[in-house]
Parts: sequence; structure tokens; C-alpha cells
Amino acid sequence: MRLDFGPQGWPLALVLLLGVVVGQKLPTRDEGLFQMQIRDKTLFHDSSIIPDGAEISGYLFRDTPKRYYFVVEEDNTPLSVTVTPCDAPLEWKLTLQELPEEASGEGSGEPEPLDQQKQQQVTVDEGTELFSYKGNDVESYVATSSPSGLYQLEMLSTEKDSNFKVYATTTPASDQPYPELPYDPRVDITALGRTTVTLAWKPTPTGVLMGQPVQYCVVINKEHNFKSLCAAEAKISADDAFMAAPKPGRDFSPFDFAHFGFVHSDNNLNRGLTSNKISRSYTAKPKASDIQKVCIGNKNIFTVSDLKPDTQYYFDVFAVNSATNTSTAYVGTFARTKEEARQKTVELKDGKVSDVFIKRKGSKFLRFAPVSSHQRVTLFVHACLDTVQVQVRRDGKLLLSQNVEGVRQFQLRGKPKAKYLIRLRGSRKGASTLKVLATTKPSSKQPFPSLPEDTRIKAFDKLRTCSSATVAWLGTQDRNKFCVYKKEVSESYGEEQRRREQNQCAGPETRRKSEKVLCKYFHSPNLQKAVTTETITGLEPGKTYLLDVYAVGHSGHSVKYQSKLVKTRKYC
Repeated sequence: MRLDFGPQGWPLALVLLLGVVVGQKLPTRDEGLFQMQIRDKTLFHDSSIIPDGAEISGYLFRDTPKRYYFVVEEDNTPLSVTVTPCDAPLEWKLTLQELPEEASGEGSGEPEPLDQQKQQQVTVDEGTELFSYKGNDVESYVATSSPSGLYQLEMLSTEKDSNFKVYATTTPASDQPYPELPYDPRVDITALGRTTVTLAWKPTPTGVLMGQPVQYCVVINKEHNFKSLCAAEAKISADDAFMAAPKPGRDFSPFDFAHFGFVHSDNNLNRGLTSNKISRSYTAKPKASDIQKVCIGNKNIFTVSDLKPDTQYYFDVFAVNSATNTSTAYVGTFARTKEEARQKTVELKDGKVSDVFIKRKGSKFLRFAPVSSHQRVTLFVHACLDTVQVQVRRDGKLLLSQNVEGVRQFQLRGKPKAKYLIRLRGSRKGASTLKVLATTKPSSKQPFPSLPEDTRIKAFDKLRTCSSATVAWLGTQDRNKFCVYKKEVSESYGEEQRRREQNQCAGPETRRKSEKVLCKYFHSPNLQKAVTTETITGLEPGKTYLLDVYAVGHSGHSVKYQSKLVKTRKYC
């Protein structure tokens, strides 16, 4: 944007404005017209003039000062100037400038030589400094009586590019742009749990006594308290902010290109990114869970939920004037949520199977401490229902972390006097039941039967009759005992009910003797041929049956295949 300079190096727009101020007395502000004008943001966009009684937003480039001007028309006028830093600490000072004589409108109107204009541009009077501040607090200059003149607000950000807000007024008593804080501006914590925190604060007099539209906004994060709402909003929208300039000598990284939407290749990177020009780095946006802003209307009690146990959080409350969008910060607070209840650790005995029950989304800890020195530990985990997560640590060192469905066997390298901590985390769908065995004893016979990857039962539709059904299932290279059971069910029996009853740990001992069809041994050295079939007879026409196959291990522990619904033909 081009700025024309008049005599004394003043911006021409300010010279014209001052000519009006000095040459004639400005009329009193038309409040209706003023309210209409401050809503039109284009009037003050990229302007150096601060309007009387309206908050403006601005942007500073790092190490680049910016000046704003404010005119006081009459002597003995109250004056209030408030600066709100958003992204970074600011340095700012307010000075009263000497009015240029030519501003009175008595100039000759003759153009001056170019070299004289340039000399005048660099001899601007520094003026009288009234106030200065450096920091990131919301700070104000307030004077009950100020002389008329031109006031200059100079601002500087030395850390990084930054947003800010400025409000200036000559009628601070009647304007009251920012909601007033109560006599006790602290945010109190009235209840503290593992995942919830309840906050309470005293209402602002602005809303209660003065009837102005005020709502409260709560900001939650894990880093620090915020001194202004615009600072919190700047953190939330960090991905939209300008990218900070890195130190000279840093090359572009593939991440920089990905941020701008370019797809890079290693060849292009090796070929074209070897210069030492200054580049721009991108600061990743905080995760959505790291900072949250919630506006709750005029309530002054709020419960924050879905927090993590044993985690420190910072809580800030801001009173926001809904009409002007200006805000005031309460004194924020912080708290650490309570720890999860310590669970009792289950001791595993060498070679013994333990039954484990886990609540929905819960977890269980098992401890295995072999008495004698050992080369390795064999761990069997049988997830009876849904998938569970298994983590094993040896003396604090993580050995494995996997999801387990069905039966899994793990071989862990041993260590003298080592202790093993096993963490089992349940499913989100519902409660979990498991069987767990840990042993240091080498054995050719496993307690649990070996299973194929596919544990479905296949029914042959073309071989169905009015009194029989033919099914097949896969085996393994190990010799296992298989037992087949049948149960008549109603026609309304569906997949959802079948899934609920699919407890792989419930063995044949839980079934009625009348439901048993047969038991047989089967294996095949060739996995491609490890499939067996069986025809189940004695069924009734047009009836629905639930078929189950159990694989039984050497020690009697069994695993149930996925149940299969079959229906006999009604007419043959």
C-alpha cells in the first residue's frame, strides 16, 4: 500500500485529519452513526487510525514495528487505551505527538522540492512518552484528563509474527467495552474425579446488573493458563497462523512440501534441496484433544468430562460481551485428575491355567515370577469372546504388544530372576473372558489345541436333507480331538444371538449329553488336505439347528469353532 507523506513526514491522511482538528472543532460523536460505522470492518481495514470506542484487530511481523494514531479533540479529556497480546509478548509505548504547524490549513499549497520532502520525512518528532509496557498481559493506559493532540501507539513483537487487539476511547466511563470482573475473579474447582472436573465462578456484574448480553466461554488445555481469549483462539487455530521463520541454514524438509500440497520424491529432494536459503517451517496444529473451547451461555457452573486420569489440566473462563465480542479473563486455575483405582495384580503359577474376567474397556494385570532360572517363557492366551490387547514387560522392558483373538502362543526370551508383568486390556464392545497360562517348562504337549487360521464351519447346501446336514471344518498338522454338538433353535434365532453365545472358552462340559453327536481324532501332515467332513443325522424336517465343533487339547482345555446355523429341508 502506498502512503503519501506531507510536510514534517506525517502520513497525508493524518495531515488532512489534523487540519480539520486544528482548523475547526469537531462535532460531538453521533452515536447511531458511530455504531453503524464500527460494524463495517472495511472502514478500518489496514488503517493506521484507531477509531474512538471500537476494538480493532491487527497483525505484527516479527521485529517490524507498527504505529497507530488516535486523536483527542479537546483538552481535559479522559483517555483509555487497552492492548491485548494474542500469540506472543509485545512491546508497546504510547506517546503524545507535537502537532505540525501546517496542519492548521494555512500552508501555501505550493509543492516542495523532493529532496526537502525526504529530509522532512526522517525528522518526525519522537513526542512525549506517556506509557510503555513489555509482556503478554492485557495492559491499559488510563488518564482522567488528557491534553488534546495526536497520540501514537507504537507496537513491536520480537519473538514471532503475532496477532493483537487494541481498544481506545475518550469516554471510558460510559463505554464499558469489556465485561467487568466480580470482586472475586477466581475460578474454583468444586469437584474432582478421574475423568471429570467441575468448575464454578462468580457472575460478572456486567450481565447481572447492567443487563448486557454476556456469555461464558471455558478453555481447557494441558500446557498453561491463557491471559486472554484471543490467545487461546490463536492456539486453537495454530494451523492457520503464519509459519515461523527458522534459523538460517535450515533446508526444506519433505514435511514442508507435504504442508503445501506437493508430492515429493526422494530424487527431487536429493537434487534440488541443497541450498542454504532461509526456509519456513510449519508448526503442527495441536491435537484436538490438547485444547478445547466451549461456550456455555450465562451459566456459571460447568463440568468438564472425558478427561484422562492422572493428568494435569488448565482451566480458563472468559466473560464475553455477545454484542461487541469483547472479552475479559477470569483468574484461571489448574488441577490434576485423580488416578485410576489401583488394581490387584493376579499371580500366575508356572504351568497352571488362570481364568481372567475384564470389564468393558477395563484392564487386568498379571504377574509371573519364575522360581528357577529359565531360558524362555511360553505364554498362552485364549481370548474367549472379542479381541483383547496383550502387553508383556520383563523387568519394565516392553517385550510385546499385540491384539489377540482366539488362542495365541508367545515365546519370550528368559532372564535369571526376571519378573514378567502382563497387561490385558478389554474390548470396547463388552466384557472379556480369557484363559492365560505361563510356563518355563519345555513340553511337546501344549495345554491348548492348535487351531487353523480359519475356524468357520462350512455347511453344504446341496447335501442337506430332511433329516441330515453335512458340514466340514479345517484341522492342523497336530493330532486333535474334535467333538460335534447340535441344538435345535427357533426360526427367529439370528446372528446377533449366536454372536452373544460365541464363548470359545465354554467347553463340551457345559453341554447336555443329548446334544452330543460324536467325537473323533483328526490331523493331516499336509495342511492343504487338513479338512474333515461329518454328516449329522437324526434331524427333523424343516427345523433349524445350531452346530458347534470343539477342538480339545491334551490337558482337556477346549476351543470352540464359530457356530453354524443350518436348516433341514421341509419336503423331500
